[in-house]
Amino acid sequence: MRALPALAILLLSFTAQAACTDGAAPGVVWRRCLLDQANLHGADLTGAVLRDSSFRRGDLSGAKLARIEATDARFVSADLSKADLTEATLLSADMTRANLSGAVLVRADLRRATLFGANLRESDLTGADLSGADLTSARLDGARWTDGTRICGTASFGQCR
Repeated sequence: MRALPALAILLLSFTAQAACTDGAAPGVVWRRCLLDQANLHGADLTGAVLRDSSFRRGDLSGAKLARIEATDARFVSADLSKADLTEATLLSADMTRANLSGAVLVRADLRRATLFGANLRESDLTGADLSGADLTSARLDGARWTDGTRICGTASFGQCR
């Protein structure tokens, strides 16, 4: 009888690991995966679960990341330029020094996200929730602000001017 719980734990841990090797596709579940330096340029990950995963220095430029669930994910120094992050959940995500230039972050949940030194030039933040987000040294030149009308001026660092 003791073997049954041990077998269940083994199967659950195998399943969690196996998901990290699944190919990029809409709705993929990459929870707690180490995908640092991954080349996901232009990939369609619409609705994917990326919770607690790491994409440090990864290339997600032009990727479709609409409606992803990426709470506590790490995109440190990742290239997310021109990525579509519409309605993405990036709660407490670490996007330190990430390149989000030209990214679409419409209605994205960026509460408590770390965007320290991130490049958000010409991104669209319409309706995004930035409550508690760290925008220290973030570049916001030409970004469409959360109100959907204001465009951040030249030399907008850390706040929309």
